[in-house]
Amino acid sequence: MIRRLRWLMGRNSPKSLPSNASQQSSDITPETLHEVAIYIHRFHNLDLFQQGWYQIKISMRLDDSEYKSVGTPARVVQYEAHEQGSIGAHGIWTIDDIDNSFSTQPFLIKYAKQDVYLSIMISFILSLHAHGVEGPPTPGVVLKFELMYTPALKKGSELQGSLSACPAAVHEFRLPPKALLGLHSYCPVHFDAFHSVLVDTSVHIITVKASWTPLKVPWFASLRQVGSADFEQILLIKELVAAHDILLDDLRNISRAIDQSIELSSFVLNLENTKFGSLMQSNMGGAEEVLEVLNKPQNGVKKENDTANLQNDGLLHCLSRDDILDFLHLLGDQILHLWNAFLMFHRANKTKILEFLHDVWNDGRRAEWSIWMIHTKVERPLNFLSSGIGAPSLHGLHGKSLSQWKFSDDPVQSAITRAELHRQSIAQMRINNRSIQDMHMYEDPLSVPIIIVEHVSDAPLHNHNGNSCISYLYQKNLLKIPTGTKSGAVQKLTGSRSQPCGRVMKIVVFVHGFQGHHLDLRLVRNQWLLIDPKTEFLMSEANEDKTDGDFREMGLRLAQEVVSFTKRKMDKASRNGNLKSLKLSFVGHSIGNIIIRAALAEGIMEPYLRYLYTYISISGPHLGYMYCSNSLFNSGLWLLKTLKGTQCIHQLTFSDDPDLMNTFLYKLSKERTLENFKNVVLVSSPQV
Repeated sequence: MIRRLRWLMGRNSPKSLPSNASQQSSDITPETLHEVAIYIHRFHNLDLFQQGWYQIKISMRLDDSEYKSVGTPARVVQYEAHEQGSIGAHGIWTIDDIDNSFSTQPFLIKYAKQDVYLSIMISFILSLHAHGVEGPPTPGVVLKFELMYTPALKKGSELQGSLSACPAAVHEFRLPPKALLGLHSYCPVHFDAFHSVLVDTSVHIITVKASWTPLKVPWFASLRQVGSADFEQILLIKELVAAHDILLDDLRNISRAIDQSIELSSFVLNLENTKFGSLMQSNMGGAEEVLEVLNKPQNGVKKENDTANLQNDGLLHCLSRDDILDFLHLLGDQILHLWNAFLMFHRANKTKILEFLHDVWNDGRRAEWSIWMIHTKVERPLNFLSSGIGAPSLHGLHGKSLSQWKFSDDPVQSAITRAELHRQSIAQMRINNRSIQDMHMYEDPLSVPIIIVEHVSDAPLHNHNGNSCISYLYQKNLLKIPTGTKSGAVQKLTGSRSQPCGRVMKIVVFVHGFQGHHLDLRLVRNQWLLIDPKTEFLMSEANEDKTDGDFREMGLRLAQEVVSFTKRKMDKASRNGNLKSLKLSFVGHSIGNIIIRAALAEGIMEPYLRYLYTYISISGPHLGYMYCSNSLFNSGLWLLKTLKGTQCIHQLTFSDDPDLMNTFLYKLSKERTLENFKNVVLVSSPQV
C-alpha cells in the first residue's frame, strides 16, 4: 500500500520507473481528425413509382463494421434559398444523435423529371481514434445514403415518424484510406433500378488537424513501446504535410480548370531552412510513403527498421515535444485557412466546380471500370463481312483458305471460360487509389458481369498467285455505300462546322415487343437518362394492342410516329436556338426490333437515315424461328398461327409465303436497314 502511494506521489525508485524520454513517447498517442463535407445540390426524379414525401438520410460507418457510426455531424450550411414550393413546410433538416446521421428536409415529389434543389452542405467530423482505430493502416469509411419515403397524405409529426421508419432504397460509397488525406469528387447517388433518381452531390475531404491524447495503458507497458511513438509522431507530421499539399494542388487544379483565380501564395509551406525540412527528407520518405502506409498493413520488422533509422539519424533528439506540437499547430492552422478559402471559393463558383468534378468523375470511371472488360481481336474471312459477294464465287476464289478456317465449337462456353479466368485475375487485384468506390460494384467485384469486346478485322486471305485479294474485294463489295446518303451526311457535318455553338439533339425511340406496353422498356430508358439526362425519348405507343398484324403495317405506324415526334422536337429546338445536328437512336425488345427494321425501310424515313446513331436490340428474333429445338416454344407458335391466325408469327416462321425468297424476313434482310447506324448493340442470351 505504501509502495503504491509512493508511486502516485512520484517518489518511487528510479530503477522501477521508465525514463522521462520513455514516458514522453509512450503516454501519448497521435490522433487525426478529418472533415467530410457533402454538398447535396439537386434531387432529380427520373421515374419514382410513387408520389409522396421523400427525404435523404446520410451517415458514415467503418468499412469493416456494419453498424458502427464514425462520423459526427458538425455543421450544416444552406448555401442557397429553396425555390418556392419545392420543399415541404412540414419539417426541417434533422440530426440524430443516436446513429450520428443527418436527414434533409422532406420534399414532395409529384411527377417524373422533377427537380428539387436542396442546396445544402453537411459536414462530418471523422475521428477514427475515438472509435478504436489505432494508427496505420487506416480502414476505409463507408458513406451511406438512404432514401426515405412516406405517402403524401401524412403531415406534421406523423410525417416525420413515417419518414424515419425504414429506407425505401440505399446507395453506399466507400472512401478508401488514401481519400481521407484529401479528396474533391463528384458523387452521383442513383439508389436502385426501382427508385430511379439522380442526386447530384460532391464530396470534399480534408485532414483538419492532428493532436495527441493520453494512452489508456499501464505504465509498465510503455517500456515495450520506446521508439514506436516516435515513428507515429513523425508519420503524423508527414500525414499533415501530405494533406496540406494535396489540398493546395487540388485548389490550383480546380482554379485553372474553371478559369477563376484564387490567391494561394500565402499557403505554400517553406521548410527548407528549418529543422523539419531535414526531417522530411530522412529515411522515412515523403508524402507518397504516407499514402502507402495508410493503405497497407505495417510489417513489424519494417516499422522497427524505420524507427531505428530515425533514432540513428539523431533527428528526433533535436526536436522537443513543444517543437513538434508547435509544428502540428502550424500545419493545422494552414490547412484550416486553406479549407476556409476553398469553402468561400466554392460558394462563388459552385456550378462551375460541380461541372468540372462531374467531367473528372466520368473520365475516371471509364478508366477504372475497364477492369471488367476484355478486349480481343478477331479475324474473319471476308464472306462473313460482305453479303454482296456470292458464295460460289468467293469459294472459287479462296476455297482453301476457308477450309482451313477454324471456329469455336461452342462460343458461349468459350466466353464463359474466359470470363471466369478474368474474374480470377480481378480477385487478385488491389485497387489502390483515392477515388470514391461505388459499392454497387465494389461490394462484390466478382459478381459484376464481364464484357467481352471483339474487334473484328479482315483475315489475311490470298489468291492462287499469292497476292492478297482483300483490297480488291474490299473496294468492290464492302464500300458500296449509297452516294446520296454519304454526301448528304458529309454536307450536313460540313455545314455544321460553321455553327460551333449549335445544339446536337439526341432522340431515342423505345419500341416494345409482342403484346407489350409502351412502358415495358421504362427501366432501360431510366438508365439511359442517367447517362445522358438531356436526351429526348419517345416511348412508342403506335402499335400498342396492335402487335398481331403484319410487320409492314406496324413498321409504317412506327415510322409515322417517329417522323411526327422528330419534326415537333426539331421545330421547337430551332425556335429556341441554333440546332446543329440530330442523333436518332432506337431501342427494341423482342419483335419490336423487327418493327424498327420495317419502319426504317419505309420511304418516309429516308431523310432521317443519315442521322441514325445507336441501335440496341434486346432479345430480337432477327433470324426468325425457322429452326427451333424447343418443343414447348414450337407448340406455342403453332397455337398462335393455327388458332389465332397471327400474321406476324407466320412471318417470323417463314410460313407467310410458299416461296422462301418472297417471305417478309428474307426481303427485309435485303434492305440492309442497320448499316446506317454508327453503333449497333445486339443483346441476347443462349436459347435452349
